[in-house]
Amino acid sequence: MEGWTEEEFKNKNLMAPCGLYCGLCGIYIATRDKNEKFKTIMANLYGTKPELTECCGCMQADPPEKLYGYCKFCEIRTCVKSKGYYSCHQCQDWPCSKIEKFPLATGLNVMKRTIPIWRSKVNENGDELGSVEWAKAECERYHCSGCGSPLFRGAQRCRTCKKVVADELDGSL
Repeated sequence: MEGWTEEEFKNKNLMAPCGLYCGLCGIYIATRDKNEKFKTIMANLYGTKPELTECCGCMQADPPEKLYGYCKFCEIRTCVKSKGYYSCHQCQDWPCSKIEKFPLATGLNVMKRTIPIWRSKVNENGDELGSVEWAKAECERYHCSGCGSPLFRGAQRCRTCKKVVADELDGSL
């Protein structure tokens, strides 16, 4: 599938426990592609310095190679790790107050959409393959309906054909 590799789908570092698949994060994509211009755009969007706007996925083993500042202090990530899980889809308390109080409405909407899908994929295919199938399903969703180019989560407009895509995906930030 254009935009991501089979290795990325299998990489548990990218399987954010909350359901915000890291492979779709603009910060991860800018880091992976070594795209300084995109990294600067993402830094401006999140109010961080470009040199600190890097990430290789939120579920990296400690100490992580490159972990974005927000992810370092994410209560959801900490909670999942403390319970010995790698995702909220494994927790019977989902959605908990940590999810419900997530500060970005767009992210909350994505979480509430993706965790049930993740659970379903795991129930159908087992944990390992189900998680990979979930990651693939998320990436399939993030392609421009106009030209087919890959998008990142939160995209407002396709970088290739300039079509407005926000309402088709996650809404406006």
